[in-house]
Amino acid sequence: MPEIEGVAFPIPKQFAQRFFEGRDVFVKPATVFKELKPGMKFVIYQSHEDTGFVGEAKIKAISFADDPMELLEKYRERLFLDEKELKEYVKSQERWGRRKAKKKKWMAIELEEIKRYEKPVKPKRFVTAGGCYLK
Repeated sequence: MPEIEGVAFPIPKQFAQRFFEGRDVFVKPATVFKELKPGMKFVIYQSHEDTGFVGEAKIKAISFADDPMELLEKYRERLFLDEKELKEYVKSQERWGRRKAKKKKWMAIELEEIKRYEKPVKPKRFVTAGGCYLK
């Protein structure tokens, strides 16, 4: 079985670009994380428009919180979403029933050595909304 090298998550174009403008913390409900470790690759999959892998970074650290607002408080200007956008994202997760059964933790992935690709690279396989491991 191939070893896991990293992870890719779909990020809408308007938010994906922020990683190349100084933002370095990705936040979402905790999915595709059990095999992740600092030093692994984080690939930015731009979704919605001009789709494809548009850049990569090295995972510096991974943290978890029961309340995503704790992550906002901790990372503030480093988060790829602002406060209003994060609150809308949380609300959208509740609308899709993500919070009904078992309360899911939220994760923050701190990135370093972020680099943009010259042009989007089409993935060999589909990148689900929850993300996918890269092997």
